[in-house]
Amino acid sequence: MLVDHHCHLDFPQFAEDLDSVVARARAVGVGSLVTISTHIRRFETYKAIAEAHEDIFFTVGTHPHNAHEELDIPVEEIVRLSQHPKCVAVGEAGLDYYYQNSPREAQAEGFRRHIAAARETGLPLVIHTRDADEDTAAILSEEYAKGAFPAVLHCFTGGRDLALRAVELGLYVSFSGVITFKKADALREIAAQLPLERVLVETDAPYLAPVPFRGKTNEPSYVVHTAQALADAREISLGELAAATTENFFRLYTKARRPANFPELAAGPTGVA
Repeated sequence: MLVDHHCHLDFPQFAEDLDSVVARARAVGVGSLVTISTHIRRFETYKAIAEAHEDIFFTVGTHPHNAHEELDIPVEEIVRLSQHPKCVAVGEAGLDYYYQNSPREAQAEGFRRHIAAARETGLPLVIHTRDADEDTAAILSEEYAKGAFPAVLHCFTGGRDLALRAVELGLYVSFSGVITFKKADALREIAAQLPLERVLVETDAPYLAPVPFRGKTNEPSYVVHTAQALADAREISLGELAAATTENFFRLYTKARRPANFPELAAGPTGVA
């Protein structure tokens, strides 16, 4: 069994074919999916997708690209919305200095608000960070000093120092299809160095399709290729990698129910389906 803990099933690329996309993921052993919030005001959309599929969960949060648009939404509202049974995480939130679609100050404020919500709820924070290693590490360190919170650096493309700092703070680090790219040697080296119990795999679909689908619309079934690349980088089998990342997912996403169609996992960490 594998888990795609980060995809965007509400995006228009999946509007006409979502059931088939989900079915293809199930067919290759993807037992759970998490569709990620980019706008808190789209909460009802994410909720509807999750409620329509037993093996799909969702999050609540504001992407850093949109941070300036939702600073009027208080932490208390994020906490309230997160109480839905299938809402398993806060975010995605963080810092993106590559595009800077939102002012840096707004991104930082939104990031800290989402951290506060994660700390209060105990739900993991899904962190987006791109070209912002130094500021991301600084905010994480400052906020951890106020009290611990669970979190994952999703679609990690940063440097070794940020990855190690995240693990030192107890965070998880997730790898997407980028790890399959020809020029991603440095990223594969980082992925090989991290503790196995702290890594996850994802698609970030519909973006960043892994080799051999690069340039096409990504979808959750392609997480198998990302997992294989990560297993190769760590010189372990795909089965071992799948078992570890799946257990890591359920350890971090404590509200997510283990799927009944994978009975090997229903009673606890016993390996890969």
